[in-house]
Amino acid sequence: MNSVLELRARFEQKGNSGGGARSLPEHTEVSSEHLKDLRKNLLNLFNYWKNDSFLNGALVSVYYDRVIAKSNRLQFLLRSKGKTPNDSIVGAKFLTEENKTKHVITHFINLSVIESAVHFLDEVIDIVENHFGGKIDKSKTDAIKKLSKFDYYDDLPKTVFVNIIVDSFYVEKFDVEKDPIDIKTPSLITLYKTDFTIRSLMDKLGINDYLQVGYIDDTTLLLNPTQYSILKRAAPYLIAMTVSDLRNVEFETTSQRYFREMKIPEPKDEPTIGVIDTLFDEEVYFSNWVEYKDLVSSEVTKGQTDKDHGTMVSSIIVDGPRLNPDLDDGCGRFKVRHFGVVAGKSYSSFTIMRNVKDIVEKNPDIKVWNLSLGSPEEITDNFISPEAAVLDELQYKHDVTFVVAGTNKTKKNQTKIGAPADSINSLVVNSVTRDKQPASYSRRGPVLSFYTKPDVCYYGGEKNEEIAVYSYDKLFRTGTSFAAPWISRKLAYLIQIIGLPREIAKALLIDAAADWTHDDSQKDIMGYGVVPIKISDILESKDDEIRFLMTGTKELYDTYNYSIPVPVYNNTHPYIARATLCYYPNCSRNQGVDYTCTEFDIQFGRMKNDGKINTIDDNYQSSEGVAITEENARKEYRKWDNIKHIGEFFEGKRAKKVYDTKLWGISIKSKERLDENYGKGLKFGIVITLKELNGKNRINDFIQACQMRGILVRPIRIDTQLDIYAKAQQEIELE
Repeated sequence: MNSVLELRARFEQKGNSGGGARSLPEHTEVSSEHLKDLRKNLLNLFNYWKNDSFLNGALVSVYYDRVIAKSNRLQFLLRSKGKTPNDSIVGAKFLTEENKTKHVITHFINLSVIESAVHFLDEVIDIVENHFGGKIDKSKTDAIKKLSKFDYYDDLPKTVFVNIIVDSFYVEKFDVEKDPIDIKTPSLITLYKTDFTIRSLMDKLGINDYLQVGYIDDTTLLLNPTQYSILKRAAPYLIAMTVSDLRNVEFETTSQRYFREMKIPEPKDEPTIGVIDTLFDEEVYFSNWVEYKDLVSSEVTKGQTDKDHGTMVSSIIVDGPRLNPDLDDGCGRFKVRHFGVVAGKSYSSFTIMRNVKDIVEKNPDIKVWNLSLGSPEEITDNFISPEAAVLDELQYKHDVTFVVAGTNKTKKNQTKIGAPADSINSLVVNSVTRDKQPASYSRRGPVLSFYTKPDVCYYGGEKNEEIAVYSYDKLFRTGTSFAAPWISRKLAYLIQIIGLPREIAKALLIDAAADWTHDDSQKDIMGYGVVPIKISDILESKDDEIRFLMTGTKELYDTYNYSIPVPVYNNTHPYIARATLCYYPNCSRNQGVDYTCTEFDIQFGRMKNDGKINTIDDNYQSSEGVAITEENARKEYRKWDNIKHIGEFFEGKRAKKVYDTKLWGISIKSKERLDENYGKGLKFGIVITLKELNGKNRINDFIQACQMRGILVRPIRIDTQLDIYAKAQQEIELE
């Protein structure tokens, strides 16, 4: 077996030269009739909002004719002074009509912006009808861009005219969304972001018990049915999403149990994993390994059943390999800092969100958090759950990772995963049987019709092959709740004992779960695959494989290294390759389906003689002169997903041509959805695996070639890292 290699190679940075002027697509045109329809839409909206006395402004939804790229969104229409239309976006969703998926993007703007848009459309319509015969196509707009003089109207430069034509081409209509559902229980309400604060909104609604209204931020409220009905009557258009606040604790069935006295040594310097779950039973044999805090109100009656789920989850983290010898991962034992946030068969999601934020911020030493609580309700198509949004925000702001259970089926026709398993930054775990097939209770992604969830799978038990756990005695259970803690153990081992950054640790688990076959048929239920049992199988590769790690920080548009010396044999590169890129972007619920704010696009492959990369996955979406639709970029290359896994497959592959440089390269190009540039300073981790087609071990050739190019190479050896960790935990007494 070969050790995984850490390459300390410098990434270069360069900015973006910028795109050219906008233009219509080839062989397309815009008619004056279409422009008149859009003008009519806007005029109707102006009159609608003019007569509305509640909202000081206007919510306008733009219905596009496709899944729209940022570059093709509105650039001039709905533009406010000193701002772009992108600045006013408060929501985005997908609408499917006649098997075609389209974007609907909602803006919050002043009425004067609509007036201005109508005014400019009047002028554009006049020009198109009187000077271009009622239709204008690409050739004519391109000709206008070259004109030295364009003086049809004093306030209409040629760039504005062309921008309005291009804006109009992609837009089907303008409208307003206002069809919220009814509720019967306290619910979490997501509002479109406007000028209202929570207090000013409650005052406007006449809700006097303002202090009784729970809120996470100015767009996420906890309202009871009475409060909700007041909001719905007064301003239904403010309501973007509604989900019940009540969640049921998923207790998996027990197939058998028996009592046996068990003992465990005292903890020493083992790493600590955070657990947020139900209460913990302090009478169990491993209680000395668990630092426990009960956050449930003392007024709540608590019994043994309130402790079972959380205690069983912590039992796997502390002593899982002894309870399940066939799943011994070689990671040893872990200490647990356990926070009990749930008692009873149901709980308030709002209360848990408040608790989670407080817990993470007050425990900065914990790097891995296990969350095995999940909603029986299915996620929605167009909004991330409030619970997942809280987890994503915490992981963007803090150096932590949540390992989240993929949730279980509780009803026959239940299909989609439940909150918070829709968290994009979290590592979401589904369950498989011992023969690596999806467990009968597993639920499916994707999230927001696009993002890959779950991320990976592990063994969570199935009928006649349950997972052994411990509460007041030894039990045998099944569920994603008991798959997730095993991954928490591995992640904590990689981060806290091996000393890897979280981005690399996450990428390693995903890369180890993937294989060299081409089968995405079960990706929505198994993610990238099943993580190996042994930690050594993650930190070591087969003799015919070279696995190496690289980390970097994004500063400019293109972050690249063109100097990776993949071994050459008989003037060929006898390898297939795969690469996994992970990062933790800022996310915005206000952007709806366009949830992640930063995109990292990875290209990896041989350096061609023209200085460009011959990518292993034919990804040229960021290359000059290459046209690809936004929908295909998302589908084929995972655009906007924060995990990129690209690779080749073994079947039918031959050794690759060697170009003049004999080098391979990596390029990571960034795109920003918003103008705040959240990606600047964002860390990323890359795991690359090379497989020799003839079964030869060429790792020493690779190491030597790297060193000759000034690349520092550090083999990651488990025994060495254990010694380093042990010495780092020793207390030094100063005389």
